[in-house]
Amino acid sequence: MTLPSDRFRDPRRTEYDFIDLITVRCPGCEKPARVVPAPEGSDAGGRMLFRPRRLICRDCGLSRVCSGRDVTLSRGTAQPATDPYFGLPLWLQVETRHGWLWAYNLEHLDLIRRFVQASLRERAPWYDTGQKMTLVARLPAWIKQAGNRDEILRAVRRIHASLVAT
Repeated sequence: MTLPSDRFRDPRRTEYDFIDLITVRCPGCEKPARVVPAPEGSDAGGRMLFRPRRLICRDCGLSRVCSGRDVTLSRGTAQPATDPYFGLPLWLQVETRHGWLWAYNLEHLDLIRRFVQASLRERAPWYDTGQKMTLVARLPAWIKQAGNRDEILRAVRRIHASLVAT
């Protein structure tokens, strides 16, 4: 059994804070590939969510560009998650008995791990300015339950090991 750390304070990060780098399964070679913002020369302006993206696989050399206009964020944990731009399966995901646990990148996975591991989980004060519905606030109830802590932490370790193994 893993002993939980003392405290987690919600850093007020949202799903949008993690879309700069998304690790996906390459459609060409089935190895990890990255979805990153396209070079600044093709900047469409506006929000970071709708800027053009590039899929890059270092193993097979696959490279694709997406305009960023059709963005579909993954909702729920009942099915495997996909990236918002190309619709490719995320590399950092695993099925548990409760549903799918997924993350866009290692930083996103680490936030989930720190939240689940903590014995004391603090929200940002209601009177404080800023984002109220953060990524942590939107996590499914089965991830938040202390009774599932060990199972979720094992799933996080499996996800991390899948990236390290490749």
